[in-house]
Amino acid sequence: MTAKAADRAVLLSATLILAGKAYNVPSKAFWDGVLHDRPYLLLVTLAVAGVFGALTPFESWQGRSFVDRNVLMRRRVLSTFGKLLEMSAKIEPPLDTGDLALHVWRRRRTWRHPVHGVLKRLSTYRMSSYPATRKFAPTRGVGAVGLCWLRDREIQFDVESLAKKLDDQAKFDDHVKRNGPESVMNLSWEMFNDLKHRAALFVTPIRNSRNRFVGCISVDASHGYGALDRRELLDEMTKLGMEIRSEDFECT
Repeated sequence: MTAKAADRAVLLSATLILAGKAYNVPSKAFWDGVLHDRPYLLLVTLAVAGVFGALTPFESWQGRSFVDRNVLMRRRVLSTFGKLLEMSAKIEPPLDTGDLALHVWRRRRTWRHPVHGVLKRLSTYRMSSYPATRKFAPTRGVGAVGLCWLRDREIQFDVESLAKKLDDQAKFDDHVKRNGPESVMNLSWEMFNDLKHRAALFVTPIRNSRNRFVGCISVDASHGYGALDRRELLDEMTKLGMEIRSEDFECT
């Protein structure tokens, strides 16, 4: 039951009690027995109806609680992002402001994919609004985040070195034929060409209490895979994913 529904349930119960007493339902004898030596019960019921009708305390408490949890989660995300920026400081040449990005993804069913669903990007954290985040909602197995979903484990991809070798469609098609479509994250040539500018990719899964994949966290940059390829980075992402899961993605 939601806090709003709980407020309404209490208000409805108090109103029914007051109405029952006013119209002697189920009977006058019943109310005389209930209120015998307890006349204060009607005043308490009236006060409850007034408080829950005017102040909706459960809903107000839930709202304050959500704001507090949201602040704590934002602090946790920014703390993680700050550590990622420290790690990226070793990248040469240095990343541009706003280059390094952290994304939170959640599995969602859609009318086009009602069974398995797609991964929807819930939020993106970076130092600026540039470069703009492109619309991308991959199915299972597509892209680095889709591979994380398919394999249900951490994924790392050095797209920069791959893109240097696959600089035209003929080389791309030959590579896929020899190494399989997962070697290019199950992307078509057009999609690979559009997304290869995010050259260092790291993804960790988010699992629910039954250990099932429900989303993931990804970090990407235009270069610097070697400097970011550290256990500490994936550990920070995993810890953040556990906290996001505990909040059921509400405060991201």
